[in-house]
Amino acid sequence: MTGVRQGDCRRARPGVAAPVVLVAVLLAGAVGVQVVRDRGWSPYQPPNPLLWVQSGPLLQRLVLGFDSLAADIYWMRAVVYYGGKRRATGPQLSYDALYPLLDLVTSLDPHFRVAYRFGSVFLTEAYPAGAGRPDLAIQLLQRGIARDHGRWEYFYDIGFVYYWWLRDYQKAAEWFLKGAEQPGAAEWLKPLAATTLATGGHRETSRQMWTQLLNSDMTFIRSQAELRLAQLDAMDTIAAVTPVLQRFIDREQRIPRSWQELAAAERLARVPADPTGVPFVFDPKLGFIDVSPKSRLWPLPIESRAHVTPQLP
Repeated sequence: MTGVRQGDCRRARPGVAAPVVLVAVLLAGAVGVQVVRDRGWSPYQPPNPLLWVQSGPLLQRLVLGFDSLAADIYWMRAVVYYGGKRRATGPQLSYDALYPLLDLVTSLDPHFRVAYRFGSVFLTEAYPAGAGRPDLAIQLLQRGIARDHGRWEYFYDIGFVYYWWLRDYQKAAEWFLKGAEQPGAAEWLKPLAATTLATGGHRETSRQMWTQLLNSDMTFIRSQAELRLAQLDAMDTIAAVTPVLQRFIDREQRIPRSWQELAAAERLARVPADPTGVPFVFDPKLGFIDVSPKSRLWPLPIESRAHVTPQLP
């Protein structure tokens, strides 16, 4: 009996020859593929390597119930994609894949609040810092309203897009009022809507909005609020210094050749600087004061120049 069992055991043990042969074949195949590639063969590159699957419902079926995990993965890809594009340079810079990525994220997880709110900022930021597509930002946030129980924050964010980027103060106020009607909405939304209708694009209204966002639980939105408030401070300083420039122009009938000449002639204590400590720049050809391109506050909102450009002789 013992001999029979031992013989059975020997026959049951897997041989080592087959795995060794398999490894050798795979290794030879890998070497062969590398040789072909080294000789100039180019592998297939999809038009958009980030998005092999572009349909949300199809992707939901493919992830086999791991929707939240897949949403997290695609959200990280969206963030990396946005960051990489923002640091890139050149005429081919494009954010074309940003909205499709965000669409996939929110299709996999309809309650992904960060993706809706951060994503709308990525889409709205002026090109080349962002996609420059406030229309897509509004579309994304409206999806959030439809899918994520109508959170009041999405209404506020849409109103903000209309206010800050599209300069449509009537629409902005309408969305603020809609947000104020949602359960748990902030008490300051109704007064904000009234102020928006009364004063339009005044800087104090903008300051009120960004100040509210300083209380956001999202670090990125808080940092954006800090940046925009610093820009508003810079715009206030430019508005205060511009009459000094105008006084020089009226008296001398020319534009000063430099900041130093203007400071000496008008007895300024120093060359004015923005809130980050970087001196403003003065363009003697065009006659306007602006933040330096070296400052993290550059560029200021476009309408700031229209409010402070002096009258040239």
